[in-house]
Amino acid sequence: MLVFAGIVPHSPILIPTIGKENQNKLKKTLKAYDILEEELHAAQPDTLIVISPHGEVNNDNFIVNTGSQYSAKFQNFGDFSTELQFKPDLGFINQLKSQNETKLPIQLTHSDNLDHGFAVPLYFLTRKYKNYRIVPINYALLNYDLHIKLGEAIKEACYSLNKRYAILASGDLSHRLSYQAPVGFSPQAKDFDKKLIQLLKKKNVESILNLDADLIENAAECGLRSFLILLGVIKKMDYDFHVLSYEAPFGVGYLVGEAKFK
Repeated sequence: MLVFAGIVPHSPILIPTIGKENQNKLKKTLKAYDILEEELHAAQPDTLIVISPHGEVNNDNFIVNTGSQYSAKFQNFGDFSTELQFKPDLGFINQLKSQNETKLPIQLTHSDNLDHGFAVPLYFLTRKYKNYRIVPINYALLNYDLHIKLGEAIKEACYSLNKRYAILASGDLSHRLSYQAPVGFSPQAKDFDKKLIQLLKKKNVESILNLDADLIENAAECGLRSFLILLGVIKKMDYDFHVLSYEAPFGVGYLVGEAKFK
């Protein structure tokens, strides 16, 4: 069964050893992560299903990593000491793959390393309890409807196994909210973030699927497909979407949110 669903940012500067003095500009996000960790721990999942927009993203296939043991490191960002270890939930992965063999383009790969789209959320959400099993999934550059269908398939797998599951959609919103932003400024970036957050609160999946293509492109987001997979999982469930924080001190929108089941 599904017991938890959340949206999380994944900027490495959130990690204290990497962000250092920038931590003061991220207080809202860090506080929201504290709250989300408490909520996750209270839900007592056995397995965390995490969706990442980075690493092994494929044009034609959703990638599910079947590594025997996963390692989350931050060496690429200057932290050579922090390393987290996780084990897979191969039972869930096999169930998801077998139930959708002819329905969805799911490709199984094997890697021990987790990209930062996985590693940053796991750093914050496994501080109290480190023994969750992990299912790392990278979204694909396929149409949005297929991401909803993958979410539906994930839900079906969750409810066909006798375990407790949490899903975490890792992704940042617009990357163009200021002139100092990583890919420059766009006046549409703020509109994208505002509209997406409003639609998440309203649980209006159809309108999210039909967001203006130019608006999305000009936002230079990386999280929309992650969020759509999560929305596919929860769309027929009774929930309220709570925004725990939103801020953009470096021109990138960081959203922490939770779908609270009734």
